[in-house]
Amino acid sequence: MKKLLLILLLGLFSLKNYAAHVIGGEMVYEYLGAGSTSNSKSYRITLKLFKDNTSGAALPNSVSIGIYDGNTLIGGYRTANIDITGGTQLVINAFPTCLSNPPTLNYAVGNYTFTTDLPNNNNGYTISYQTCCRIASDITNGLVNVNSPSTGGAGSTYSAVIPGVVSLPISQNNSSPKFSINVSVICYNNAFTFNFGATDADGDSLSYAFCDAYGGGAATGSTYATPAAPPYASVNYINPYTAAVPMGNTVSINQNTGVISGIAPSTLGRYVISVCASEFRDGMLIGIHQKDFIVQVNDCAIPQALLNFETVTCDGFTHTFFNASTNGGVITSYFWDFGVPGILSDTSRLQNPTYTFPDTGIFIIKLVVNRGQPCSDSTTRPFGIYPGFFPNFNHVGVCYTSPIQFVDSSKTNFGFVNSWSWDFGNPPVLNDTSHLQNPTYTYPSAGNYDVQLIITNSKGCIDTVLKNIVLIDKPSITLPFKDTLICSIDTLQLQSSFTSGNPSWLPNYRIINANTNNPLVYPLVTTQYIVTANDQGCIQRDSVLVRVKDFVTIDVMADTTICLTDNFKIRNTTDALTFIWTPSATLSSSSIKEPIATPTGSPTKYVVTANIGKCQARDSITVTAFPYPTVDAGPDVIICSGFSTVLNGIVTGNSFVWSPTSTLTNANTLTPTAKPLTTTSYILSTTNTTGCKKPAKDTVKVIVIPPIKAFAGADTVIVVGQPLQLQGTGGTNYIWTPNNFLSNNVISNPIATLSNNQTYYLRVSDTNGCFALDTINIVVFKTEPDIFVPTAFTPNSDGRNDIMLPVAVGLKQYDYFEVYNRWGQLMYKSTKIGEGWDGKFKGEPQDNQTFVWQVQGIDYKGKKIFKKGTVILIR
Repeated sequence: MKKLLLILLLGLFSLKNYAAHVIGGEMVYEYLGAGSTSNSKSYRITLKLFKDNTSGAALPNSVSIGIYDGNTLIGGYRTANIDITGGTQLVINAFPTCLSNPPTLNYAVGNYTFTTDLPNNNNGYTISYQTCCRIASDITNGLVNVNSPSTGGAGSTYSAVIPGVVSLPISQNNSSPKFSINVSVICYNNAFTFNFGATDADGDSLSYAFCDAYGGGAATGSTYATPAAPPYASVNYINPYTAAVPMGNTVSINQNTGVISGIAPSTLGRYVISVCASEFRDGMLIGIHQKDFIVQVNDCAIPQALLNFETVTCDGFTHTFFNASTNGGVITSYFWDFGVPGILSDTSRLQNPTYTFPDTGIFIIKLVVNRGQPCSDSTTRPFGIYPGFFPNFNHVGVCYTSPIQFVDSSKTNFGFVNSWSWDFGNPPVLNDTSHLQNPTYTYPSAGNYDVQLIITNSKGCIDTVLKNIVLIDKPSITLPFKDTLICSIDTLQLQSSFTSGNPSWLPNYRIINANTNNPLVYPLVTTQYIVTANDQGCIQRDSVLVRVKDFVTIDVMADTTICLTDNFKIRNTTDALTFIWTPSATLSSSSIKEPIATPTGSPTKYVVTANIGKCQARDSITVTAFPYPTVDAGPDVIICSGFSTVLNGIVTGNSFVWSPTSTLTNANTLTPTAKPLTTTSYILSTTNTTGCKKPAKDTVKVIVIPPIKAFAGADTVIVVGQPLQLQGTGGTNYIWTPNNFLSNNVISNPIATLSNNQTYYLRVSDTNGCFALDTINIVVFKTEPDIFVPTAFTPNSDGRNDIMLPVAVGLKQYDYFEVYNRWGQLMYKSTKIGEGWDGKFKGEPQDNQTFVWQVQGIDYKGKKIFKKGTVILIR
């Protein structure tokens, strides 16, 4: 049975060896004894290649292993082609019974073993195997921490170093450690352990660390025949992963046991892990043994209790707790113990409980998930309650030229503030910090600075305050006005504000509270008051000009007239500051200097009261509004092309004028005659010589219907008894005269049945009554239907007999008319009635000679007519 199992495994590994993708490997050597020569030793060398049986790719049937003398780049000592000798399934550690969404883990290892004798040397031997590909290109999620080509995955090198005499005396022997081949499940965002420990047959002590995984170099396949000499280049890790943190900074390896543990990353997929076991004998390093393996972070979950809150809170007695594990394990119950001594009710079975602690102190918080169940997990964490921590600070000064004083104003209800860490926010330097409680700092220039204070108290509370301070080279003074006007009997309050500094005003003339922001002044003459802001020697000045008047001057524009419904601005020359206009109903504003007036009655008197403080003056204007003249040009009219119409205008003004006048007769009257060629708009304007002199206008449009293009059809010929359907066009209504021999004389296309020549007149009209006339001449041949062709023609451009033109009568279809010369060459062809030959061929006039013609058509009874003959061309 064991032999049969081995055969099956070998068959499994031999499938598709051209696609030999591996998930890890290890090169081991075993000392067997003295070699075949006195200066050699015998070794069994085994390459272990690991494979994921779910990937669909097989291990190679054979491999090439290079043995190099030392670690130089001078070439290979020996290369051997080694067949696969056996394989086993890797042991999968039992999954937890509560694991949700368990993955499929199915790994195997193939062994490639051979023995060899190696002469003793100084630097030892490097045994190497290289392959192009770690995993099959179709594996879901690919490699997370290592860059891979677009197909085949990242290559790999598996090697081992047999120590030489320099590292190990010739009298001593060594076999490499052998790593564990057990596999554990790894679920994302969950705690896990993975045993990467090794055993050493020689009893050497081992120390473990993550190390570089090697790439495949120039390898192009799994049976690459020329493994390169050392040293070997690392694979290209993807930030933030490195050889030292291949699964991120939440995963580490125990240097004594080789057990990898921690919290698995949140990104699903495969991670390349390489572990180096350093061998120590009698305290001396004799070699480093390496194995790398690709582990899978799976979309599974194990119930987990995880607490990661701050160990101290300073924000009150009430706090909400939650399980910090983000893994989706199946948790059916929660049990919280808030660690309050002597209180039995300090527990909760809620998922996210809120608890109010009775006092300050340090409490041990415990969380148990799935309590009393096979998949239970628990954790504890200390939690300090010290509410009432209020960090804050202020600063004195805004001038960068003077030291800025920072003052800590923090308060704490428990303990005492015990540390201050200031960062004054000056990025170009590193020494802009302090640990004093109330430091000073001098800034290099004006600008915005983000000042940070990190502060702690004796109970473990810590908090950060960040404030932006604005520094200037001088204090800033803000004045709402810099020039104003008062009456000599008034008192004015000046107004100012400062970014910093103490204010003072000069001159000390009729001023009250001169050392405040808002003093009172009452000058009798125009005076300029100057304010000074002094911030620790940083000085800024500004001023206000107070102009003084003894009385108000005002002069409103003269009385005027306007057109009713118009508006206008009332002009006003004055030195007043405030205004009141009456009446206000027809003004845009009653409190501005020059309002817009729109009077609705006539006349209207507007009175304005103007003030400078307590000084006052008045003036007025009377506005008379006259109505606009009225005008009516009459309704729009429609006329036929070539016709005229009489316009009818009405005005109330003193004079009027029409425009344009080029198509008007009697344009100086209100009833001119209009005869436009196209649609035209006529404007009637009127004005008054008194009152409202603005013109009034109205427009009348004369719409001209375009001329009708009546067409009765082209003159034609028929034979006696041939029905002829007439085709009139050009309008909507038709009348044919005379109505003799017509099927209907009031339609566009009646049928005429004639025995003699006839001329018909067609009257075409449209819906507006416009009309036009046309005629058609019909010649009636008293013969059977036929095609008549002349026997001679003279194309000499004299206007007579210049065209050889067939005359077709009684035909409903004209097939062709063709002319040939005496050699049978086609000179002319036409398929349209009314077209003939002009005696030219390709633009060249033909000489006098006889030509042959033939013509064909079908008469109105359906009978074919074919004729041929000759014609003489005469110049």
